[in-house]
Amino acid sequence: MAALYELTGEFLQLMDMLEDEECDEQCIMDTLESVEYEIEDKADGYAKIIKSLESNVDGLSKEADRLITRKKTYENRIKWLKQNLEMCMRATGKRKFTTDLFSFNIQKNGGKRKLVVDVDVEKVPEKYRIKQPDAIDGESIREYLKENGLEGQDGSLNCEFAHLEPQGESLRIR
Repeated sequence: MAALYELTGEFLQLMDMLEDEECDEQCIMDTLESVEYEIEDKADGYAKIIKSLESNVDGLSKEADRLITRKKTYENRIKWLKQNLEMCMRATGKRKFTTDLFSFNIQKNGGKRKLVVDVDVEKVPEKYRIKQPDAIDGESIREYLKENGLEGQDGSLNCEFAHLEPQGESLRIR
């Protein structure tokens, strides 16, 4: 079977034969049928390959969706297992221990504690506000609470206009 570019060349040669007045009509018809048949076979072959590739693309898309779902399932299971282990550690009072393979520790999360302003902006002392449209200067309030805040039973630091929530904790496995 000829390559597609060869068939294209044959088709162009056939066009030249059609324009040539000395060429026999039967010869043209025979050539036309053979070229068309070969081009049709090639076109069918191309179409089969294209359909196969399209099917592969669809299959890969479905597989990607399946893998994303599977990944999410694993992430949820990890989260659940960590929560369960942390709950058991807290219930037994073991916040830190080491095994032959891993070390387990319930420790405070890094970063700044969440600041919650409990009153309207106008009621926060002026030195803790940033002048633009009125906004809160959270860093100044944090410093004030660290130095002057009253500690609550839950570990929070409180004053008359704001409080720092207790530091969050999570399980770390190394």
